Amino acid sequence: MNTTPREAHALQVELRIAVRAYDVDALGIVSNITYIRWFEDLRTHFLEVHMPMRDMFAEGFSPILVHTDVRYHRPVTLNDKPVGRAWVEELGRARWRMGLEICVGENVCCSGKQEGLFVDLVRKRPVPVPETLVRAFEVATGSLH
Repeated sequence: MNTTPREAHALQVELRIAVRAYDVDALGIVSNITYIRWFEDLRTHFLEVHMPMRDMFAEGFSPILVHTDVRYHRPVTLNDKPVGRAWVEELGRARWRMGLEICVGENVCCSGKQEGLFVDLVRKRPVPVPETLVRAFEVATGSLH
């Protein structure tokens, strides 16, 4: 089990996370479901940095989530100051996969992956990954074609 934060990844973003009283149980430990909400916050932050939702909606498409995988490594408590990280691991023709982690200091407390598609808002059908994101990923990974 890797519990040390990884090196920076392609298009990585970071977000400081505030632990709220409603995030924890009676022992002061963050509830498992809270990490899923933090993953959603991270994915939303990633999009705001690299491809804002308002731009996608204006162009007639939106990302949808089809799978979330989460691994709990160490507890986060009410007094901790976690930082979340999200990055693109893979872009296919229509699918994307992100890596995510929640860290406290040098320790990875939770890690996961999310997979999804981009969907045409009118036709409700998958569309190719937007060129803006493909180009940014190619530049970040040095895989320009």
